[in-house]
Amino acid sequence: MATEKKAIIVGAGLVGSLWAVYLSKAGYKVNIYERRPDIRRAEISAGKSINLALSNRGWKALDAVGVGDEIRKIAIPMYGRIMHDMEGNLTNQPYGKEGQAIFSISRGGVNAKMMDIAEEYGNANIRYDVECTGVDTKTGVVKLKDLNSGETFTDQADVVFAADGAFSAVRYKTFQKLDGFNFSQRYIADGYREILLPANADGSYKLDKNALHIWPRGKFMLIALANEDGSFTCTLFMPHAGDANAFDKLNTKEQVDRFFKTTFPDFYEMMPDIADAWEDHPLSSLAIMRSYPWHFDKVALMGDAAHATVPFYGQGMNAGFEDCTVMWELMQKHNEDWSKIFPEYSELRKPDGDALQDLSLDNYFVMRDYVADPAFLLQKKIEAKFSSLYPDKWMPLYSQVTFSEIRYSDAYNSGQRQDKIMKEVMSEVANIEGNWDSEEVMQAILTKLNA
Repeated sequence: MATEKKAIIVGAGLVGSLWAVYLSKAGYKVNIYERRPDIRRAEISAGKSINLALSNRGWKALDAVGVGDEIRKIAIPMYGRIMHDMEGNLTNQPYGKEGQAIFSISRGGVNAKMMDIAEEYGNANIRYDVECTGVDTKTGVVKLKDLNSGETFTDQADVVFAADGAFSAVRYKTFQKLDGFNFSQRYIADGYREILLPANADGSYKLDKNALHIWPRGKFMLIALANEDGSFTCTLFMPHAGDANAFDKLNTKEQVDRFFKTTFPDFYEMMPDIADAWEDHPLSSLAIMRSYPWHFDKVALMGDAAHATVPFYGQGMNAGFEDCTVMWELMQKHNEDWSKIFPEYSELRKPDGDALQDLSLDNYFVMRDYVADPAFLLQKKIEAKFSSLYPDKWMPLYSQVTFSEIRYSDAYNSGQRQDKIMKEVMSEVANIEGNWDSEEVMQAILTKLNA
């Protein structure tokens, strides 16, 4: 009789819960240890954390183990961005081709659903309020502490997966003490604060629910994503300090009220009591965590534990779910020989983790600055036209990242090249604003592409 295969996952978040389903499918008995209490027993506020945007990579990972339809029940399609200018004028920018959408889901809602899925589909045993205090990477022994009783204990498995987030205990308490492990964290100058825009009295939405709403204001921006209950989770991204518009300038109700009234007037009309709600959610920081290698011996990092990024491409969760896809494919390729799977996983995924972090930072500038810039909008219009004429030669960067499974590293390199070509064409063609969709412009792009 074959001995039972056993796996331990540290972290019952999105990636840990999904990965439990994959491991169970491969015949592993899975124990998950989670430092936080069971969020399903707590009241989940819709605006508890930045809403997530689920796109192709995430759906692929969910559908591969038959749980995608469970998540579709709580997902709201967004077919494009709607920009709100200072006068309240709206500009609609579709995300991709007709019918393509990214999906808004509340982090709390999807996390609760993923825990259900881990238990039901993955037969996982989840223990809450248990902290990981270290791992012996060679033996697969995990040291644990029950936060309620104070009791310390150990568990052991053939393989251990750290899916315990940006501030991973496994990475901090074990990997960072090992020879040859590289780690860096970079906080960006901007932070964020959440605001919950309630539904109308009759439960209807105050804004179009099938779009991502952006109020781009140069060095800062407000965004809004719909929740199932008619509310919107809104997030203000802005410098912590050092600018005329920064969080350190908003310390009183009067300052908050004046800021929203003058900067986001149409939002203020929908939520005149914004100053009263300002303190409902904490001011939070944003950081990028880079590490390598993503494995030692019997232990591997997955999701944010390996490659935490800033949220401006809406790809953090999708990238973590794609880690599951890649790890699963390697399990098949190497017939579950972890001594081969883990090194290839680290080597294969590291360039994509780095590229996503670069893409995410770049997209912050797109969202807060460029989406209101006529030259940028014209460039996107020309790209869309060229892509429709030559779909095999050109896919816009956003579509590569969001609506395909092209590697992040390949998408990043391709996007850099395409942007260079577009900038050259726009500076070289006379009266580009007037004849942007002409044969001359299309040929100019084609020539540079083939050069």
